[in-house]
Amino acid sequence: MSGYQGFGGYGPPPGQQQPGEPYFVPPHTQAHTPVMPFAGYAPAPVPPNSGQYQQQGQPPFPYPFQQQPSSFPGYAPQQQPHPAQQYPHYAGTPTSNNFSPPPVSAPPQPSSSAPTASGAGTAVPPPPGVHQFGHGAPDSYLYQYSMCTGQRKALLIGINYFGQRGQLRGCINDVRNMSGYLVTHFGYKRDDMVILTDDQQNPISQPTKQNILRAMHWLVKDARPNDSLFFHYSGHGGQTEDLDGDEVDGYDEVIFPVDFRQTGHITDDEMHRIMVAPLPAGVRLTAIFDSCHSGTALDLPYIYSTQGMIKAPDLAREAGQGLLNALSAGRRSDFDGMTNSLVSLVKKAASGQEAHQRSLVTKTSPADVVMFSGSKDSETSADANISSQATGAMSWAFINALKKNPQQSYIQLLNSIRDELSGGYSQKPQLSCSHPLNTELLFIV
Repeated sequence: MSGYQGFGGYGPPPGQQQPGEPYFVPPHTQAHTPVMPFAGYAPAPVPPNSGQYQQQGQPPFPYPFQQQPSSFPGYAPQQQPHPAQQYPHYAGTPTSNNFSPPPVSAPPQPSSSAPTASGAGTAVPPPPGVHQFGHGAPDSYLYQYSMCTGQRKALLIGINYFGQRGQLRGCINDVRNMSGYLVTHFGYKRDDMVILTDDQQNPISQPTKQNILRAMHWLVKDARPNDSLFFHYSGHGGQTEDLDGDEVDGYDEVIFPVDFRQTGHITDDEMHRIMVAPLPAGVRLTAIFDSCHSGTALDLPYIYSTQGMIKAPDLAREAGQGLLNALSAGRRSDFDGMTNSLVSLVKKAASGQEAHQRSLVTKTSPADVVMFSGSKDSETSADANISSQATGAMSWAFINALKKNPQQSYIQLLNSIRDELSGGYSQKPQLSCSHPLNTELLFIV
C-alpha cells in the first residue's frame, strides 16, 4: 500500500464551517477529524480535463447509458436513455410491503465447516425460508435471506465537490472501480446501474440532493424476493443532532450532496425510510459507505464485531467506564461534584439504552440489508492515494479484499477489509445488518 496523501477524511473540515452552512460536526467528534493539507496535489480542474483519468489508469467513461462530455476524444455521447429518466416521483413515505411468509424455520446455526473470524473453514450459502429475529426485536418479526438470483440494480454515487472547500479527489474513481467490479465479478449490467458523479455534463447525472433521492427511490422500486440491489456512496459525511431519539450517541449520520450548501444534507433516517423500510423479505440490499461518520449511516440496528458478535451500544460501555472514573475522582474531589457526575452518567446510559431499544423496534427490517461502512460514527474515512491513484480507502479495501478471496463469509470480509487498511489507516470499517445475521455465511451479492 502506498503512503497516505491528501485531505484527512470524507467529512467537512473542522474549523472551516461558515455561518449558516447546513452541516454540523459535534464537539465530541472533532478530536477524531484531523485536518491534513492537500500534500502534493495540484488544484483539480472544473470539470476535470480530458486526460486526467487516463493518466490515473482509469478506463474512459464506461457507462453506455450516460451522455458524456464531447471533449473526451473518441467517446461520442451515447443516445441510450438514462435509467434516471424513468424514476418515479414519490410523495410521502413509502408504504410497507404486505409479505405472506412461508412456515417459520429456526434461525440458522453456524456450520462446523463454516469460517471463523480468523479465516478458517469454508463459508456456506444462506439458508432458504423465513427466520425469527430474536435479539430484542419483537417476536412477530421475520426475515429472509436473499439468494441473489433475481433482478440486479445498482446506484453508485461519487462526489469530488469540484471547486468547493474540502474538495476530494478519489470519489469518482471509487465509483468507476466499483461499477467495473460489479460488472466483472457479480453479473451486474451497465444498463441496470444509475451512476451520479459531479464530472458529468448531463444535469440528471449530477449528484444533487434531488437526483440522489430520486435515484434511491428508483433503486428499490418493484423489488422482489431474491433480487440483489447495490448502493455505493463515496463523498463527504457528517453528523447532526438526532431529533427522534433513535441514536445511541444523540446524533444522526448524514451525507452531503454536491449542492448541500443550497439544499441541505440527507440524514440516515431519510435513507432508511427510502431504501430499507419499503423492501420486502428476501430482497438483498448491499450498501457501501465510504464517508466519514458512516458507522450507522443506514440506521441498521444489528452491528457486528470482528468476532461476529452483535455489539452492545458503545454509549452504554462509555457511561459505565465513566461511572468508575467518577467514583475514583470522588476520592479526591468534593462529594457534590461526584454526585452530579454520577447522575449525569446514569441519565446518559439510560438515554442510550432507550435509543437502542427504539432502534431495534423501528429500524428492524424483514429485508436482507447489509452495510459495510468506512468508519465508526466517531471516525473519519480517508481520501487516499494508493498505487498512484486517488481513491477512497474503504472502497479500495472492499474491492481488493474480494479480489484476493472472492469466497469469504461476512465476518471474514469485515476482517479482510480491516487488514487491507491496517498498514496506515486508523479508521475501523463496520458491518451492520437489518436483521440478526449469521456472519459465517458466504457473502454474496
